[in-house]
Amino acid sequence: MSFDHRTFLSPFTWRYGSEEMRSIFSELEGRSLWRRIWLALAEAQAEYGLISPEELEEIREKAGREHVDLEQSQRVEREIRHDLMAELRVFSRQCPRGGGKLHLGATSADVEDNADVLKMRRAFDLLLTRLVNCLHALSLRIREHRTTVCMGWTHLQPAEPTTLGYRLSLYAQDLLMDLRGVELLLSDFLKGKGVKGAVGTCAGLKKLLGERGRPMELEAKVMERLGLPYFTVSGQTYPRKLDFLVLSVLASIAQSAHKFGADLRHLHSSVWGELSEPMGEAQVGSSAMPFKRNPVLSERMCSLARYVASLPRVAWDNASHTLLERTLDDSANRRVILAEAFLAVDEILILYQHLVEGMRVNRAAIARNLERFSPFSALEPILMLLVRKGADRQEMHERLRRLSLRAWEEVMEGRENPLPSLLREDPVVGPLLTEEELGEALDPSRHVGEAVERCERFLEREVEPVLSRYAERLGRKAEPSF
Repeated sequence: MSFDHRTFLSPFTWRYGSEEMRSIFSELEGRSLWRRIWLALAEAQAEYGLISPEELEEIREKAGREHVDLEQSQRVEREIRHDLMAELRVFSRQCPRGGGKLHLGATSADVEDNADVLKMRRAFDLLLTRLVNCLHALSLRIREHRTTVCMGWTHLQPAEPTTLGYRLSLYAQDLLMDLRGVELLLSDFLKGKGVKGAVGTCAGLKKLLGERGRPMELEAKVMERLGLPYFTVSGQTYPRKLDFLVLSVLASIAQSAHKFGADLRHLHSSVWGELSEPMGEAQVGSSAMPFKRNPVLSERMCSLARYVASLPRVAWDNASHTLLERTLDDSANRRVILAEAFLAVDEILILYQHLVEGMRVNRAAIARNLERFSPFSALEPILMLLVRKGADRQEMHERLRRLSLRAWEEVMEGRENPLPSLLREDPVVGPLLTEEELGEALDPSRHVGEAVERCERFLEREVEPVLSRYAERLGRKAEPSF
């Protein structure tokens, strides 16, 4: 088979994701892993005298990636309609002495499922590096902007001042949870099927070994060679709940990226204008409107994240409808959802790192929004001050409410916020406040609470220990594909 751009190709074939991730889920890599598993099984069986040294040596010589013959295997598959058996027949023919003993006592899932988990473990290892580098990029921007006061927004309405570093800490905290999810999968859940035969009981292997040994011992030898932990019990396949857990962790990463991307898209808008994506000099924003500076990278990130979010449901159905020991109605969609979920998240994290590192901060727009809206957030401390000076709390609340409504109307008309002047000129409020007190109350940098200290504590206690643990992964970067 040959493919080019005259026929349909998945965008993940060439547009989204890194070459490294594409290689992990390539057909060639998958079949190479099958051969590696067949070799590990043959090596373990040779210890029990089931395969001779000469047969094993021949199998070992032909097990390498360079001996995979995709064209021949696909020719056989078109005839027999079974991809693994087609590869097995080609491998066997390449080993005239020992090929007839390949796959002894095994079923297809003993090979395919273990290969899938080996691929996913490698893929998660790559994503772990991507996550660490995104976290590192955020940590630098958090430290840089921990004291950069900006307007905080709730319900997409101006709320109280915060700092840009504190807001970025929220995104980093999400990534820390995702990183922990990946670690938990790799340490506790992401296991192979093992070698257990057609329904997981090792019946075929028990007959094959006879008095030579126990299937459990042979299985342990195979899986040790593969460096793969495995489930103690299974049906014909590893529990498909594992796919659901894998895709849920991937969807969680996608959710974190979507949150960051959606916020960046809002702040990139000229309505806010506080942040913007990095853009190349030759970058075209619109085919019709030459002035456009669309946030296309964060839009792409959000678009891919939505797709990943839809995939756990497919895995849920696969796990729920694997009737009794096994059904095959998961097979076709698993060829799609697993590879594409990893490739999509790979592209998402490449974009995430690129966006954080290249994000532009427009301090003039930040100052403009603070000037327009932060006076409103001064009303609560002013109310407290007035009450401490003996004023009636309810009366002052109503007076301040009326003043703020007048000021809001002016702001909505596009004029400067008149609230500071209204407070000074009010016959009741004005005399109760000194100019120094009013200036302090209206200074947004005095109303960010512990934002700066919490940024520093978060970096010191939560982010830096993780970055230190993964120090050898830092500095690795891939550019967005398009």
